[in-house]
Amino acid sequence: MDFRPSPEQERLRSELREFLASDPAPQGRAFSEDGWIAGFDRDFSRRLGERGWIGLTWPARYGGGERSYLDRLIVTEELLRAGAPVAAHWFGDRQIGPALLAHGTDEQREELLPRIVRADVCFCVGMSEPGAGSDLAGLSTRAVADGDDFVVSGQKIWTSFASDAEFCYLVARTDPEAAPHRGISEILVPMDAPGITVSPIPDMVGESHFGEVFFDEVRVPRRWLIGTLDRGFYQIMQQLDYERSGIERLISNWPLWRDAVALARETGATADPVLRQEIAGIETALHAGRGMIYRVAGILSEGRMPSHEAAVAKVFCTSLEQRIAGLIARIVGPASQLALGSERAPLGGRAARALLYAPAYTIQGGTNEILRNIISQRGLGLPAS
Repeated sequence: MDFRPSPEQERLRSELREFLASDPAPQGRAFSEDGWIAGFDRDFSRRLGERGWIGLTWPARYGGGERSYLDRLIVTEELLRAGAPVAAHWFGDRQIGPALLAHGTDEQREELLPRIVRADVCFCVGMSEPGAGSDLAGLSTRAVADGDDFVVSGQKIWTSFASDAEFCYLVARTDPEAAPHRGISEILVPMDAPGITVSPIPDMVGESHFGEVFFDEVRVPRRWLIGTLDRGFYQIMQQLDYERSGIERLISNWPLWRDAVALARETGATADPVLRQEIAGIETALHAGRGMIYRVAGILSEGRMPSHEAAVAKVFCTSLEQRIAGLIARIVGPASQLALGSERAPLGGRAARALLYAPAYTIQGGTNEILRNIISQRGLGLPAS
């Protein structure tokens, strides 16, 4: 697979860099890391939409750019390297739009896709539950058909942007008598519907983009059903390939890693040959992970679904992100325990934030244990049990 950029792709990368150098949004934040999950800025996302950088692979009739997944990867890579706050449109662009293109109705596409492209609508994802995290088939939230509506009751957890979103992409059980992997459907739930309660969940670094969502007999019009009733689990498996294989799984900590390596040079820490070798090892692994992610984008551009390739990329890249956070803490030394914003902390205390947030990388979007099962079964052809 040839990853060499075309002249047009080189121009696209240059345009992104020029835009990011002049736009004020990436500056002025306490930290630049994890911009796709912790950097929520609707105005900045709208400016990206005006430049045509959201929905880049989608049909032009919905406002998309009809470009390749490699083009989209170039855009997302440059945004995350700059620490841009892109969370407001991230889920819509990354997975909700593709889900609607694959399984949605014409009405859903025409109503929502142009709004996603303009960054006029935000989504949260209602998958995990207190008793069903990585085991999606174990969910218990129900959506009961009642005339032209579904009546939704249940609870979701670790739902990012639940307090900000206009819609929840909800996965619910619509046939309680069916086998665990069957009887599940995808439904878009307007978050202003009566009966929804959102409780923010502060994480270890003090952020609250996660939320707990309670549905108390919430009525949702059946027109918001995505795809085929009771076939949601199989539709979701395709959608998760988009979620798991993006460049965000590799370079969420890139701005801090760049600054930490510069700090190591300035302080003379790189005189230690062991530390030099570890830095070189991380840099080598970053190139390898980037190659995996570009390979996935190439597969998508060819119209194929990268089920085990996406799992391989996520396991490798998120494990590497944790290694990066640990090595950053070693470079900074004992001061890496000083909190974000501390005056005495090198790099503004961002090392402490990275270290505390690092455990989430191999959990969110599917745990590494589950993904290794996917690799063994779909990639290697090993038996399920």
